Amino acid sequence: MSPIEDPVGFIRRETKIKPVPHAEEIRLHLADEAMEMWQKTEEELGELGLAPPFWAFAWAGGQGLARYILDTPSLVAGKKVLDFACGSGLVGIAAMMAGARSCHAVDIDPFALAATSLNAKLNGVELTLETADITSSDPPEADIVFCGDVFYEKPMAVKVLAFLDRLTDGDTEVLIGDPGRSFLPTKRLIELAEYSVPVVAALEDNEVKRTRVFRLSKN
Repeated sequence: MSPIEDPVGFIRRETKIKPVPHAEEIRLHLADEAMEMWQKTEEELGELGLAPPFWAFAWAGGQGLARYILDTPSLVAGKKVLDFACGSGLVGIAAMMAGARSCHAVDIDPFALAATSLNAKLNGVELTLETADITSSDPPEADIVFCGDVFYEKPMAVKVLAFLDRLTDGDTEVLIGDPGRSFLPTKRLIELAEYSVPVVAALEDNEVKRTRVFRLSKN
């Protein structure tokens, strides 16, 4: 059976269950060998038009958000949460573990949602899942929205920021986790926390990234 027909089987075969370095309360299905995983998915899934395996790694921004949420449970307690561009589901899982009423996890990659489903079950929480690009849709109903590591390329950053602006215009709180990626809208951000986060050196420029959690201010 091909990976596209059995994403859950592919994820289980190609990952190992590991604690998240900066949020060890949470375990995820993570790539064991970063570059090997990246190359494998490019070979097996790239020709099918699927995205790189962002879901197979605990990126710095997501780890920072997860740590902040777990350490500040009042932030999400009893609230409806949106985990935007959820990847592995790390941030949504942290929100549910910290007492959120619900969490809706969204990503454009169906493999990310398959990974998020597996990871949620692994950590004993429930998330609702949606494979979609919601940036052009009406803002979803949520009390607070989290997005990590989404400002790494200009076209995506412009599109995402316009979407987040519609959320803040409606008084939805937006928190961003980011290690200083190129297109981060720094002038719009209020810093809440800073961490030194262990990351995959083969994919980043260092083994530890200085990572911050921000609140997005209104435009």
